[in-house]
Amino acid sequence: MPHETLDLARLAVMDATEAARLLREVRLATLSGLRPEVGPRAEIDESWRRMLSSGVDPDRDRRSGILGLDEIERRRRSSPLLEVLPVLRAGLLSVAEAARHIMVVADADGRLLWREGSTAVLRKGDAHGFVPGADWAESQVGTNGVGTPLVTRRPVQVHSAEHFVASHHTWTCAGAPVIDPRDGRLLGAVDVSGPLTSMHPAMLALVTAVAGLAEAELRTRHHAALERLRSVAAPLLGRVGGRALAVDDRGWPAAVTGMAPPDRLTLPRQPRAGRTWLPPLGMCTLEPLPGGWLVRVDDGAEAGAAAPGRLVLDLSRRHRPSVRLSGAAGDWTYELSPRHAELLYLLARDRAGLSAAQLAQDLFADPTRTVTVRAEMSRLRRRLAQVLAHRPYRIADEVDVEVVLPERPCDLLPHSTAPAVRRARTGAEPAAREPAP
Repeated sequence: MPHETLDLARLAVMDATEAARLLREVRLATLSGLRPEVGPRAEIDESWRRMLSSGVDPDRDRRSGILGLDEIERRRRSSPLLEVLPVLRAGLLSVAEAARHIMVVADADGRLLWREGSTAVLRKGDAHGFVPGADWAESQVGTNGVGTPLVTRRPVQVHSAEHFVASHHTWTCAGAPVIDPRDGRLLGAVDVSGPLTSMHPAMLALVTAVAGLAEAELRTRHHAALERLRSVAAPLLGRVGGRALAVDDRGWPAAVTGMAPPDRLTLPRQPRAGRTWLPPLGMCTLEPLPGGWLVRVDDGAEAGAAAPGRLVLDLSRRHRPSVRLSGAAGDWTYELSPRHAELLYLLARDRAGLSAAQLAQDLFADPTRTVTVRAEMSRLRRRLAQVLAHRPYRIADEVDVEVVLPERPCDLLPHSTAPAVRRARTGAEPAAREPAP
C-alpha cells in the first residue's frame, strides 16, 4: 500500500502543471503494478481497478456511436430529469460559465442529453466528444465525472490524470448522481467540466448540493401528485366498505380507509384491473383511477393463499439491482435501493439466516450497528411480506431463490462499501462464524 493518498485540497493549492505531473506519475505507477509513494484517492483507485478488470484501454479513447437527434429528443422527453432541468440550470449554469466550465446532464445509461455553459469550453467539448448523444458510461470511456457517479451512486471529482483514459487528462470534472426519491431509482447524473486549470475543490460540493435540490423538487412534485390523487379518491373511499386505499402508479398511498396507512405497495409489473395478490395485504381487487389505482382488500381470502414462491435477485446490471417475485397470482418487479440490494444479496447467499449483529458486521464491519440493520430490515420486510422471515433474518424456506450475478465479479454492486460485498468482488472467502441464534 502507498504511504499516503492524494486529496483534493492538496491538488487545489498546487500549480496546475505540477498537480497534473504528480497525477500522471501516480497513474503510471498504479497501472504498472508498482507501489507509488503517494496513492490515488480511494474512489479513483476503485474505478481504475474496475477499468483494468474490464479491459478498458488507458491509452486509447474508445467511443460508441453518438445517438441520432430523434433518439436524443425521445430520451429527453421521457427523462424525469426534464422536470428538474430548470433547477439544475439555476444552481449551476452561471457558476459554470464564470468558472469556464460547462454543465452536462446525462441519463442513467451515461448518454449526454443536455449541455450548456461557456462557449469556448463547449467548442473544446466538441473536439473531445463531450456532446449530446455521446456515451460517457464508465465502462465505455473510463473514470469520469458522468459515468463514475452512475456506477457508485456517489458524487465524485475527477481531475486531470485521475481520468483513466489519457486523452481526458486536460479536463477536470465534478459530477453527482440524481436519485428518484420516490423509489430510489437512478435517473442520471449532472456534471460540471472544464479545462484542468479551472479546477476548484468547492465545485464538487456545489454539484452535490444542486443534485440534492433537484431530488427535493422531484419529491415536492410527487407530494403534489399524491394530493391530486387523494382529492379524486376521497369520495370513492368514503363509500367503500372494509379496507381500501388509493395508490399512485409506483404504489405510494394517497388515501386509505378501514386500515392503518401502509408503506409503499409492491404493484405487479404490469398492473391491470381485477384480483391480484399484493404484499403485504394478500388478495386485492384493483380498479384504475386517474394517476393511480383503487385497491380493495379481499378480507375473505386467505392472505397467504397466493403468496409468491420464487424470488429472483438480479444484480447483473451494475447500477440497477432489482428483485422479481412470481407466484400463481402474477409477477412483481421493482428496483432496489442500494442498501436493500446488499441485504437481499447477503440473505440469498446464506439461506440459513443471519442475525442483526452478523448483518451489521457484513455491512459495516461493526456488529454493534444493529439498530440500523433492524430498521432497514423492517422496511424490507414490509415490502416483501411472506417472503422474508426473522429470528434470524432469512428468506423463507418455501421460497425458491435465484441470484443473477454480473459476468465479472468486480461489477457486483459497485456502489457498495460493505466488507462482505468487497470480499465477493475479489473472490476472498468469508471468515467462518457461528450460526445465527
